[in-house]
Amino acid sequence: MIHPKTELKFISNEIGYGVVATEFIPAGTITWVLDKLDREFSPTDFQAMEPIYQNILDTYTFRNNNGNFVLCWDNGRYVNHSFNSNCLTTAYDFEIAIRDIQVGEQLTDDYGYLNIPAPFRGINEGTRRKVVYPDDLVKYYKVWDKKIQKVFAKINSHDQPLKELINANLWAKIQNIIIGEEAMESILTNYYDESSAGRLGHGL
Repeated sequence: MIHPKTELKFISNEIGYGVVATEFIPAGTITWVLDKLDREFSPTDFQAMEPIYQNILDTYTFRNNNGNFVLCWDNGRYVNHSFNSNCLTTAYDFEIAIRDIQVGEQLTDDYGYLNIPAPFRGINEGTRRKVVYPDDLVKYYKVWDKKIQKVFAKINSHDQPLKELINANLWAKIQNIIIGEEAMESILTNYYDESSAGRLGHGL
């Protein structure tokens, strides 16, 4: 589920629609949580579908560390890519704002950690990276881990409308990480190695 203080908005002809903040969202806010209404499709499920459905899944899903296609039921599926994204996924089936998000600003992800099946060229944002590759997570996980760690302790400092979607055991783990009693798992645990049909690490 996407953060409730967001809405779907037409961005431009080049980008199409995106998800923008309707209220200020401070760094450290949980912006998306995998919930019970999100659908998961195995590669076998995908291959058995007609092309019209495969195209929809190609457009609107990400792949988890099992290689399954995850389709968000709400506007979360419209979050666009940015090489300088303001949200990052974690090893815990939720995303977090890594910097303040202003009213009217898009919520963005770096598709490099979404296990895309093939490279694609992103919109030129003046960044060194111009193309998103399937193995970007392996290349950049240390950079992304540092960005997550920088704001992780702020989770307790803000209102968290999506907290009720996080089970008690995971919330306790989050608290242990914040106080330093447990190490934060790397974003690399989300990686799906398609070449060997395996994965690195594990999710919850």
